[in-house]
Amino acid sequence: MTNIDGKYIRERVMMMNPFVFACIAPHGGEIIPELCGALPDRMKLTRNSMVRLGKKMQDAKPETIIVLTPHGTRIDGYFSVTNSERMYGFVEENDGYYELERYVDRNLAVSITEVAAEQSIPIASINFGTAAGPISCLPLDWGSIVPLSFMPDVPIVVINPSRELSFDMHMKLGEVISQVVHNSGKRVALIASCDWAHAHDEKGPYGFDPAAEMLDEEVVGFIRSNELEKMAEFDAEYIEAAKPDGIWQTLILAGAIPKESRKIHLYSYEVPTYFGLICAEISTSDGDE
Repeated sequence: MTNIDGKYIRERVMMMNPFVFACIAPHGGEIIPELCGALPDRMKLTRNSMVRLGKKMQDAKPETIIVLTPHGTRIDGYFSVTNSERMYGFVEENDGYYELERYVDRNLAVSITEVAAEQSIPIASINFGTAAGPISCLPLDWGSIVPLSFMPDVPIVVINPSRELSFDMHMKLGEVISQVVHNSGKRVALIASCDWAHAHDEKGPYGFDPAAEMLDEEVVGFIRSNELEKMAEFDAEYIEAAKPDGIWQTLILAGAIPKESRKIHLYSYEVPTYFGLICAEISTSDGDE
């Protein structure tokens, strides 16, 4: 292969994956050291993986981080995209307290919303209080706070999926996000904030269902084999029984970074309480595990 051919391929891959860094990260509160309480080892494996992901993110030097979260402002039948001046939130757990504030990259947020709407994707831009200024502040949810607590302090865009919309529509939104990021010329990172099956423990809030272990095993397999799109084939009853909250964000990521331009490095999987936790890095080269 000639140098010209190599340059062409690299440029083509960058167009398909315009993100400087991307990952699948969990959002259990105890992952944050300040919230681990009397059991610091309970999520230690995941916490260590998040530290590794945070260092990789720091090295990538993003100007903006897009967070896909299931726990932000939800609008039935629409994707929601933050367009406030800033976001602020806190998490309280195990007698601990952690707060986080980030400014919003409003230009990128508006561009994503406008391009998605032009392609007939149901999407809404959200704000609060005033059009701009200090009162223009939306709540920052724990699905964003937990992974962002390990990441560099840069502006964010928070996007919430809609379970009323099809899996195909989630992947289509991912394609739009990729297109907008590429055209922006910015150094943008992407986080799919995902916890997995929530029915691993009969003492947990959702009880026990054998589907939880089955679904998590399949998800880990899809991550290892770089087949994220196969999550769209999960049956609705199976999903309801296992109760994951990561499928929708992962499919947006899969649309944003197609299979042929991504490599996935699974850092860890564990079930320290009633729900599954996965940390994985998505890259365009083999890199270091």
